[in-house]
Amino acid sequence: MFESLKPVGLDPILSLMIAFREDPRTTKVDLGVGVYMDDRGRTPVMNAVKRAETKLMALENTKSYQGIGGDAEYNKHMLALLLGANHSVIGSGRTTSIQAPGGSGALRVGAEVITRARPNAKLWVGVPTWPNHVPLLGSAGFEIKEYPYYDMETRQINADLMMETLRSVPAGDVVLLHGCCHNPTGADLTNAQWDEITEIALERGFLPFIDTAYQGLGDGLEEDAYGMRVMAEKLPELVIASSCSKNFGLYRERTGSITFVTKNADDAKLVLGQAMSVARQMYSMPPAHGALLVSLILGDEELRSEWTTELEEVRLRILSMRTLLADSIQDNALGMDFSHIKRQKGMFSFLGVKPEHLVRLREEFGIYIVSSTRINLAGINSSNIKYLSDSIRTVLNG
Repeated sequence: MFESLKPVGLDPILSLMIAFREDPRTTKVDLGVGVYMDDRGRTPVMNAVKRAETKLMALENTKSYQGIGGDAEYNKHMLALLLGANHSVIGSGRTTSIQAPGGSGALRVGAEVITRARPNAKLWVGVPTWPNHVPLLGSAGFEIKEYPYYDMETRQINADLMMETLRSVPAGDVVLLHGCCHNPTGADLTNAQWDEITEIALERGFLPFIDTAYQGLGDGLEEDAYGMRVMAEKLPELVIASSCSKNFGLYRERTGSITFVTKNADDAKLVLGQAMSVARQMYSMPPAHGALLVSLILGDEELRSEWTTELEEVRLRILSMRTLLADSIQDNALGMDFSHIKRQKGMFSFLGVKPEHLVRLREEFGIYIVSSTRINLAGINSSNIKYLSDSIRTVLNG
């Protein structure tokens, strides 16, 4: 049977991770892997998470399945985190959420429900986007269409062309949007741009599908939720896929949720049934541990306060690394301007150097960056910034 299968190439980022691990140089720097690292180069467990785990050990008295929809308290807390506890839509009966295995699981459940409701809907994806968006969502049955998002030359959002394209999206199609901390560019929509897209969605009748994986890492927990909240307020329908991997540091726990805002309470019940049917067919029951931790943290005033303090420290560290890197490499022989890095948000930015520069950085200096030139700012720390900036300037100096 299996001899007919064809080899599948490794994901470029995973290939880069393997090459980095096998590199014996002690000065090597990994700017490719998309996880948060502290100033010591570790992906730490938050103190609030550790305390929640201790509390969970004392409280948990079963390892039985928690049900297809996941933990009810987790779903309630996540809805409040995303939309705000006092958002008008929460008490309307128009919202429904289920727990999902990470942001990827949430995206896939959302996609499957949408294609069940409208099999011929096309999915409009910004260029560029997270590399797994197209295979993950396209394999759910969507025909993929593109709208321009980031201009590599100006190093900012191509807002005029993006809005022009969105104004041509047919009713019933789906538009994928990044909630904040755009991956891979770091270039986020302004509040005014969110307002404009909301008005276009109302006018055209397309469905926004928001992927939010970095709430709290951009401008702050409340500020980063602006787009989701204004769309939930003004649009009849909305889908939000969320992840707790980054802002709670729960990468390996695969903790996410998929949230639907529908036209009315009856539609919400239909959607919930379909989402649970999709989940049952894909993975049956979601993993419990991460969701129970998030529920404990968000439901406990002291733990929540500690978590928000830690999250703010993460946000500020990334912001400081943006400024430090941009200032350290601004003075280069090619006259390249890296000030865009300081203007952008979250963990990622495009460095914007040439392919030959990336090859030299990897081969001569052990600095690993994916071919798109996306860099993870959290991979920079006080121990490697001088070596990194010196190496980049050397390569740019020829």
